[in-house]
Amino acid sequence: MRRRVALFVALAIGPLLLWGLLPLASSGSKLGRIATRIHHKQQKVDRLKSKEGVLSTDIAQATSRIVTLQRRQDVLQADLDRKQAELQRIQEDLRRTRARLARLRARLALSRTVLARRLVQIYQAQPPDIVTVLLSSKGFADLLERSEFMHRINDQDKRIVTAVRDARDATRRAVDHLAGLEERQQRLTQQVLVQRNQVAGVKLRLAGARAQKARVLRSVRGERQEAQEDLAALQREQSRIQGVLTNGSNSGGPVRQGSGRLVWPVNGPITSPFCERRAWEACHPGIDIGVSSGTPIHAAAAGVVALAGPAGGYGNYTCINHGGGLSTCYAHQSSIQVSVGQHVSQGQVIGLTGCTGLCFGPHLHFEVRINGGVVNPMNYL
Repeated sequence: MRRRVALFVALAIGPLLLWGLLPLASSGSKLGRIATRIHHKQQKVDRLKSKEGVLSTDIAQATSRIVTLQRRQDVLQADLDRKQAELQRIQEDLRRTRARLARLRARLALSRTVLARRLVQIYQAQPPDIVTVLLSSKGFADLLERSEFMHRINDQDKRIVTAVRDARDATRRAVDHLAGLEERQQRLTQQVLVQRNQVAGVKLRLAGARAQKARVLRSVRGERQEAQEDLAALQREQSRIQGVLTNGSNSGGPVRQGSGRLVWPVNGPITSPFCERRAWEACHPGIDIGVSSGTPIHAAAAGVVALAGPAGGYGNYTCINHGGGLSTCYAHQSSIQVSVGQHVSQGQVIGLTGCTGLCFGPHLHFEVRINGGVVNPMNYL
């Protein structure tokens, strides 16, 4: 695919490029130097286009990475928001539980004070058996669990004991609930800290991916601008040379189509006709004649060699100015046997066929041009 794209670029630019190199014989050497410069510019444009394709892939990868990281950040942030909301609820529950525990402990202390006073009274006024129960108990907790003690006191005293027992049990439950909340708070706080670090890491990577994309975009735009400037310079050069050649090649009268003044440069079948549409070009600017590599190429008519040398996608390339605005060009040669400025006669061997430049097998690409524009060679052979 890349080879076809390169061939398309070469053949699209080639007609102007090479026809900008069909001078009068006196300016052949100067145009040869210009041909080399344009050839190098074309190679640079091709390299920049190839690099732009690589950078476009980098941009797509950076964009995909940004989308992935953004989704990851959204998921982490949503989970973090839920945990933080839950942590706030736990903290509020802790605040209420601690306040309630404080009230319960105050209530328990008051109940124990009331019970202590009543026990002193019972000790001083009650018969020996209740005193024995009091003295044999190990403390408030033990005393509250002794059934014989509850049997030997009156209802008022029972209410006092029950109040102490209820306050004690409520206090224990509050303490247990508070411990569970504190443990849950500690665990959730640790999770929140870890997840915050994860979110921060994803944000950092996301910023890096965005910065990378920005750098690649700047690079692509810079490379593209440079390529456009090169192409503009190339086109200006081509236009200037085309103007010089058009003005300088009108001597000798026009060539009439169908005159048959040109001879076939090689003998072989036409493998690609004039203006054939291809995947990489809308109009084939000549005809391809199928011959084996090394076949002698003959000048289609007498004239002056305007170009003889490498020319981008055309490979080794020769153009002959026949006067009257008529020129012929011969591409993909394996060997060139003439030089710029040389006079050649009709039928003279000017080179050997091959497959240099951008081609798919040995053949001769033959073009006929009138004042720089391609025409159907079959009308002149």
